[in-house]
Amino acid sequence: MTVAIHTLDDGAWISVNDARRVSVSDLWLLARHDVCACEVADFLAEAFVSVSVADGDIAAKIAGRCILCGEESVTDWVTVGRVVDGEFHGVVPESVHIPRLRHRKSAR
Repeated sequence: MTVAIHTLDDGAWISVNDARRVSVSDLWLLARHDVCACEVADFLAEAFVSVSVADGDIAAKIAGRCILCGEESVTDWVTVGRVVDGEFHGVVPESVHIPRLRHRKSAR
């Protein structure tokens, strides 16, 4: 099944199959990250820089800042949701996320 993903409104939204599904302004807890020196960054999403889909997982590189120390950065790939049987299921931004250097490629 093909999934169409892209950013809208200068990176303010991630659109999945032509519907706005993930917006900026959420706080994302990031562990094992390169955003700043904080052990767990409380990262305020300001824009989605890039989006990718692989095996149903949707990931994004997110521009923003750690509200604990003020450092501005762009994350590595953060999973923002998953498409199962054509339906989008978002992750909970307030749970702890681990950005990945690469978004895994499809095994096909």
